[in-house]
Amino acid sequence: MFLAFLPAVFFGWTLGRNDAANIYGTTVTSGILKYRSAALISSLAVLTGAIVGGAGGMETLSSLSSHTLLSASVNAAAAGISVLLLNRLGLPVSSSQAVVGSVIGIGLLEGGVDWLIVLKIAACWITTPLGAAIAAFLLYRLVGSAFRMIHSIQIQDLILKALAIIIGGFGSFALGANNVANITGTFADIIGIDKAVLIGGLSISAGAVMLSKRVMYTIGTRIVALESFASVIALLAQSLTVLVYAFIGVPVSVSQAIVGAVIGVGLARGSKNFDARLIRRILLGWVSTPVISGLISLALYIAVTSLATHFGK
Repeated sequence: MFLAFLPAVFFGWTLGRNDAANIYGTTVTSGILKYRSAALISSLAVLTGAIVGGAGGMETLSSLSSHTLLSASVNAAAAGISVLLLNRLGLPVSSSQAVVGSVIGIGLLEGGVDWLIVLKIAACWITTPLGAAIAAFLLYRLVGSAFRMIHSIQIQDLILKALAIIIGGFGSFALGANNVANITGTFADIIGIDKAVLIGGLSISAGAVMLSKRVMYTIGTRIVALESFASVIALLAQSLTVLVYAFIGVPVSVSQAIVGAVIGVGLARGSKNFDARLIRRILLGWVSTPVISGLISLALYIAVTSLATHFGK
């Protein structure tokens, strides 16, 4: 049974490495926090969030389709491979879409997918970047008015650094609570939610320690340049958005949330200097991720079951 969890651990590592970069991208690239400090804070907060708030998403993903130990292992492997491949291109990948696509791929073959849950999840995917953009726009306008009343640059700097640490930890907590289901949600009915949460949380936490600088700088500098205050507001908007969906019980994409938040802050600042080409590539990644993951999971599952049948004769 131990070997069956290795793909999930691998997937958790890739998710932590990718999504922790999305959380701290704007903060590190703006010079508020050092890379290593961000990684350590994120790792601890992710594990706490998974343990405290991961059960809701677990229940949602475990009910998306029926699972065996084999199919759950293949789901995790396919999703992890998909995230790693797209992450190598420097794109903020949706791990939520990867795992749902993987589950649907095998579910279609086995004839068991709850399409009402699929529609619920898809609706949340659409509203995630929109909600984050609106939240970021409003927060920048409201909080910015109060922040500009502080005339001391030294005090502003201290406040920003404190907020970066607090909000970054909050965002990592939300990541663990919302996304741990992506790692071991398909195992929940087999080993129990508590064990699934612990395994998934530890895997993401390990990945966060080695978060991706490449994705971090894609988010933090290439979509639209952010100054320090704007980066903190974007992180807060992203964190609030992801945590709301954790309470709803639907795993969503941290990368979608931060892209929406960065755009919302940019609009609030009156910026029109967006990298439209990069945004199109990101959107393409969002659409292609579940399809690629579904095809990989289907191919892996057919190959593994064929080998099992062959050697079982």
